[in-house]
Amino acid sequence: MSLFNKDLIPASIHQSLPAGYICRPLQVDDFNRGVLDVLSVLTQVGGTTKQDFEARFNEMLAIKNTYFIVVFVNKNDRVIAVGSVIMEKKFIRSCGTIGHIEDIAVAKSEQGKSIGKKLIDVLTHIGEQQGAYKVILDCSDSNVKFYERCGYKLECNMMAIRFPIPSKL
Repeated sequence: MSLFNKDLIPASIHQSLPAGYICRPLQVDDFNRGVLDVLSVLTQVGGTTKQDFEARFNEMLAIKNTYFIVVFVNKNDRVIAVGSVIMEKKFIRSCGTIGHIEDIAVAKSEQGKSIGKKLIDVLTHIGEQQGAYKVILDCSDSNVKFYERCGYKLECNMMAIRFPIPSKL
């Protein structure tokens, strides 16, 4: 079971990948393909169990046209990259929609092969196809140049308040 329709991924991405690699929507069984291992390159994942993963997947699946999580899978059927675009409905801009790119991670063994750029291209495309008037993302200063190469422009500052990670609600 996939999180969204695979036809949202442009054919040009498939043609640009190395032989045996695919780009597709997150699937419920990607827990077994190492998606959390890839996310751990980015940040702390925590003790997410297969049951936790499946429950969260089903929550996201139930909220149609909101969560678009894309994975790249190698010829060994292992997830090697993952990223999300989350569609936020607004009252401003004539009840417009914004795409938020989040959780971009590429396995260390695959970095430097343009997989990250392809991932951003796919997520940006999906955001546009879903009617976003803009797609935005937050990044560290060290990643600004990468996102500029992907066509993004530095526009604003990001602020945060961090809370302790809650136990299961």
